[in-house]
Amino acid sequence: MDRSIVGDMNNYDVVVVGGGAAGLSAALVLTRARRRVLVVDSGTPRNAPAAHLQGFLSRDGMPPADLLDAGRREVEGYGGVIRQVTATDVVAFRSASFQVLLADGDRVSGRRVLVATGLRDELPDVPGLLERWARDVLHCPYCHGWEVRTRQLGVLWNGPDSVRYAQTVRQWADDVVLFVPPGVLTNADRGHLVARAIGIVEVPVAGLVVEDDQLTGVELTDGHIVPRAALFVPPRFVPHHGLLTRLGCQVDEQGWMVVGPFGATSVPGVWVAGNVANPRAQVITAAGEGSAAAIAINADLVEEDVRDAVHDFNQGFVP
Repeated sequence: MDRSIVGDMNNYDVVVVGGGAAGLSAALVLTRARRRVLVVDSGTPRNAPAAHLQGFLSRDGMPPADLLDAGRREVEGYGGVIRQVTATDVVAFRSASFQVLLADGDRVSGRRVLVATGLRDELPDVPGLLERWARDVLHCPYCHGWEVRTRQLGVLWNGPDSVRYAQTVRQWADDVVLFVPPGVLTNADRGHLVARAIGIVEVPVAGLVVEDDQLTGVELTDGHIVPRAALFVPPRFVPHHGLLTRLGCQVDEQGWMVVGPFGATSVPGVWVAGNVANPRAQVITAAGEGSAAAIAINADLVEEDVRDAVHDFNQGFVP
């Protein structure tokens, strides 16, 4: 029986949870492989505040929403189904089959599940950061560094890795200042920063100074204002993996998914792709991970199709 092209409207070969670059890329590969695919997407992409995406070959500078619109059209063009609704739970229904519960009360079944729900950025508690996020308060120099190159840049301390992060930001500008709480820098840290002429401000940050809808400075608790045109903040990445942990997928000591080749989780039949498992994946990386996971999922389904066909044959079933 050709299971790739049969089934009712709530029964799919693969349910993809998350319709960003990773999820849509996987759905595109799978629909082109003649699989019945449903993409469930909440409609709240992480990069929604950003005006453009960078570093994606042939799509550099494209608004993120345009990339997703194009991806949805491509997936639907091959017969994929996209629903804008939140998945509230995934339940193992029977061997290698899952039920996905949706916020609208519906439920769908899938032989395999790919979760590409991404992550959220947890920012330091400084007034104004969230309002300027992805505009002139930035998290990734590879994504945004070129656009603010040679300007007065700041880096806001958010843990020990902030020193190395400031050294990376220094690639894009000569005038870089690290805002760091007093008493946390080691002598080695201080020496490395001074060696590359990175300024050190060891007074707590009170907030941002914005004029004409542009960041112009960082205000300190002592009242001083340090002029800055953009502020880089290394956020704490928090994965949206509640669906996976409730399903029993294994996580490591840092709380990230334990994955095998091509995004396979510890639960058979469940895969991940993109930022939900890889905090450093940029848009182009996430899309590639989605494609690789899709190929692995299809190979897994082919093996199941062979087993079913052999069983049917031995039982005297004639297609």
